[in-house]
Amino acid sequence: MSLMMLRAKVKAETVADVEAAVRTMFSAIEQAKPRGVRYASCRLSDGVTFVILLKLEEGIENPLPTVPAFREFQEGLKNWIAEPPIPEQLTVIGSYSLF
Repeated sequence: MSLMMLRAKVKAETVADVEAAVRTMFSAIEQAKPRGVRYASCRLSDGVTFVILLKLEEGIENPLPTVPAFREFQEGLKNWIAEPPIPEQLTVIGSYSLF
């Protein structure tokens, strides 16, 4: 299992655009139903920082890039982010039905 957390701070004036794009992207992912992946995006209380969690099952290559709306979202990030995203590999020590 591979688990990654990504923190990304966006420009304050783009938050509504980012949230709309996230909803569109997740709708497309739900329709595509890729296997072996869990994916979530959350906005922190500062209003401009997003935390993204991505879990891939063992032996699974990330299927999200095969979803056109995911690629479109990634392309839009270039205009929305305020500073470079911070990716971090996570090691699960304990989890109850989350991972």
